[in-house]
Amino acid sequence: MTDSTTASTPQPADDEAAATGAHVTGGARRSPGGRGGAGAHRRGDGPSGPSERGDRSASGFLARPLRLTHPLVAPLAVWAVTRTVLLLCCFKVFTLPGPDFTNDVEAIYQGWFDVLRAGTFPYDDVTWQYPPAAALAVLSPALLPFLGYPSAFYLLACAADAVVLAVLVRSSSRPGRRRAGVWGWVAGVALLGPTSYARYDLMVTAVAVAALFVAARHPRTAGALTAFGALLKVWPGLLLLGTPRGRASRATWTSALVTGTVVLGVFAVSMPGSLAFLDFQQDRGTEVESLGALVFHVARQFGWEGQVLLNYGSMEFIGPHVNLVSDAALLLTGAAFAWLLLWRLRAVRWTPSTPADAALTAVLLFTTTSRVISPQYMIWLVGLASVCLTLRASRQVLPSVLVLAATGVTLLEFPLGFGHVVASDWQGVALLVVRNGLLVAASLLACVRLWRTTRPGTAGDAAREGDAGAGGVTAVRRARTSATAQ
Repeated sequence: MTDSTTASTPQPADDEAAATGAHVTGGARRSPGGRGGAGAHRRGDGPSGPSERGDRSASGFLARPLRLTHPLVAPLAVWAVTRTVLLLCCFKVFTLPGPDFTNDVEAIYQGWFDVLRAGTFPYDDVTWQYPPAAALAVLSPALLPFLGYPSAFYLLACAADAVVLAVLVRSSSRPGRRRAGVWGWVAGVALLGPTSYARYDLMVTAVAVAALFVAARHPRTAGALTAFGALLKVWPGLLLLGTPRGRASRATWTSALVTGTVVLGVFAVSMPGSLAFLDFQQDRGTEVESLGALVFHVARQFGWEGQVLLNYGSMEFIGPHVNLVSDAALLLTGAAFAWLLLWRLRAVRWTPSTPADAALTAVLLFTTTSRVISPQYMIWLVGLASVCLTLRASRQVLPSVLVLAATGVTLLEFPLGFGHVVASDWQGVALLVVRNGLLVAASLLACVRLWRTTRPGTAGDAAREGDAGAGGVTAVRRARTSATAQ
C-alpha cells in the first residue's frame, strides 16, 4: 500500500522554499548606500532570523531546539516517559501480574539466536513459524555485543519504536497531514504495555509504516520495503492491495516481486530450512484469545470436555469440534480476502488516504478472522491506524480509535488477566468479548468506509467526507501560489 498521496492526485510543491516560507521577492533590494550587500533581504526573514512559518516547518524542527510551547513537546515528553516505564518493566525493575511476557525473548528468541548464528533455521522447532527474514530480527542483538541478548533486544525494539515516531513526526508537518497520528502511536504502544518491546513486531511495523509514507514518490522503494516486511512477518504484503492503478502500481508490484524473489533465493541457498515455517503454521489450532475461541469459552460453562494446552508456542483449545472452528476461521479469512479483491476490482477513485485506509482495513480483517490473535498483533494495527490518523483525508478515524481502545483492553487481557482467560471465567470471557467485539466493529466499519470512498455511486459523500483529498491538496497549491504572487 502506498502513502496518503497517489499518482492520480495533484501534488503540492515540496521544495525547500515552500517548506520554509523563505522566498526572494523580485531579487535583492539595494541599500541606500550601495548595491545589494547588506541592503538585500528576503521577505519573511526579520532581523532575528527566519519567519515563524519557517520555525514550524519540518526542517526547522530538525535544525532548532524545541521550544516549551512547541506542539510536539507534549507527545515527545509522553513518549519518553512511557517508554522508560516499558523498558523498566522489561528489565524487571517493575513487575506486572500474570505470566512472564519476556519468555519469548529470554528463552525462545535466544535459543533461535544460537541456531541461526550457526547458519541454519530451527526447522525442527515447531515454534518457528516465521518467514526467513525474521532471522535478521532474531539475530539483531548481535549489533550490541557488549550487552546480553535480552537487554540488547529490548533496546533495539525501543529504537524501532523511535523510528516510527520520527517518521510520523516528519510526515505530520506536511500539507494535508495532522499530528493525531503521532499521538496515536505514542498512546497505542503504551496501551499495549511492555509486550510491545518483548516481540519483534515493532521492527516489522517500522518497515510497513515507512513503506506507506514513501510510496507516493518512490513506488519502487515502497515495493522493496513491502516485500521485505512480508518476509519478516507476512502481513505487510497486504499493503500491496491499496496501491493505485497505473504506472505507480506496476512499479510497486514489480519491485516487491523482484525483492521478494532475491531475498528468498539468498536464504534458500545460504540457510537450510528457510520454508519450514509453512508446515508449522498450517498445523496451528484455535488460540484462546481469538474470535473463534469464544465458542469454547462459552461451551466450557456448559460442560464442554476440552482443555487449554500449550501448543505450537501458544495456549490453544484442544478437544471436540476444535477443528471445525479452526476451519471456520480459515473460511472467514478466505471470505475477507475475496471481499478485498472485489473492492480492488470495483474501486474507481483513489483519494490521498486510500492506500493507508485499505492497509488498515485489510490487516484488521485478517487479524480479526485469524485462528490466533496474539497480543503483539495489535502493534500492526496501531502502526497502520497512526498512519491513517496522520492523513486528513482518511475516513478511518473512528476505526482507528476503536483499534486504540482494543489495544488498551488487550493489556488487561494479557498479561494482567490472562489467568482468567485461560480459566474461561466470567472476567476472562468479558475481556475477550469486549476486545474482540471492538476489533469486529472496527473491521466492519473500515470496510464500509473504504467501499464508500472509492465507489462511483458515492462521489458526493466522498467529496464531503474527504475534504482534505485531491481538492484539499489543490487548495494548498492555490494558497501557496497566491501567497507567492503577493
